[in-house]
Amino acid sequence: MLDTQPIQVEKATESKISKVDFSNIQFGKIYSDHQFSISYDGENWIKPIINAYKPLQISPASPALHYGISIFEGLKAYKHEDGTVAVFRPDMNFERMNLSAKRMCMPQIPEDVYYNSLNALLDIDRQWVPVNPGTSLYIRPFLFSDDDFIGIRPSQRFKYMVITCPVGAYYSKPVRVKIETHFVRAVEGGSGYCKTGCNYGPAIYPARLAQEEGYDQLIWTDGKYHKYVEESGTMNLMFIIDGKLITAALGDTILNGITRDSVLTLAKDWGVEVEERKVEVAEVVDAIETGRMQEAFGAGTAATIAQIATIGYNGKDYDLPPVEGRDFSNRVLRMLDDIRYGRTEDKFGWLHTL
Repeated sequence: MLDTQPIQVEKATESKISKVDFSNIQFGKIYSDHQFSISYDGENWIKPIINAYKPLQISPASPALHYGISIFEGLKAYKHEDGTVAVFRPDMNFERMNLSAKRMCMPQIPEDVYYNSLNALLDIDRQWVPVNPGTSLYIRPFLFSDDDFIGIRPSQRFKYMVITCPVGAYYSKPVRVKIETHFVRAVEGGSGYCKTGCNYGPAIYPARLAQEEGYDQLIWTDGKYHKYVEESGTMNLMFIIDGKLITAALGDTILNGITRDSVLTLAKDWGVEVEERKVEVAEVVDAIETGRMQEAFGAGTAATIAQIATIGYNGKDYDLPPVEGRDFSNRVLRMLDDIRYGRTEDKFGWLHTL
């Protein structure tokens, strides 16, 4: 049930926006003036409030700290030339967040809580949506256990929050990635398809090792045989091989990415042949060696379309064709940008406008 009281608003006494250099925004470093929060007391959603962005008070015994009882989402808002603010495909984030909540024994977030919080928060911090090319307002909804209890059982109390931050590009250049053959991100029967904190923390160490070798990110493989390509640390993976768009099929170990779905939708609309299936590492390497790999890129909310320049595997680097000649991924990036920034028709109904 939802407490029907309206969202209480306590505006920040002073805005931080005048101190922000919007021509040089580092991803995830600057946060907007306000935050939204609402509590779940075991039966009802209560006390919705928007107030100044500030540190939280949380019990030292919270299961969110001890057992990773937390989930999150990531989506973006874009400023159109006429001043309209549009959020890209928030319905998919809503569905995926509640899928994650079910897996983590958390309450379902009511649809009106989700959309009312987005609408109210973005309306108050509308000026934080940047206008420079390639920028947007990143939106981070998250839900965590607010219990005061150390013990392995489903939590009873929770807090749902939304914070936002202006961002530029996540990757400033085409990326070098390494195929991981030892460490594991997810296994069948696990929670790899969810956006829960416990999936991401253990991935930081192997990613750091790869960065020390000169790579930007990992390509995760299946947890049993390391035979199949799954996804990268920040994005789903896609390949153009022999003119076909190929990506790993969804399942327990792969996140159902919103950008992934958008790319596949555009490809099918354009008549590009699409294959969602198991993708063997050996197939990827052979396609590069024989010149059949035309393009490789990542697709994600933060990364958007991240071109892959080099793939490392078993101590050898494989360089891919120049980015400038990649017809499909460059076209899909332009189309996604045109839709998100309101420069072309939103024929798929992807935009939620304020």
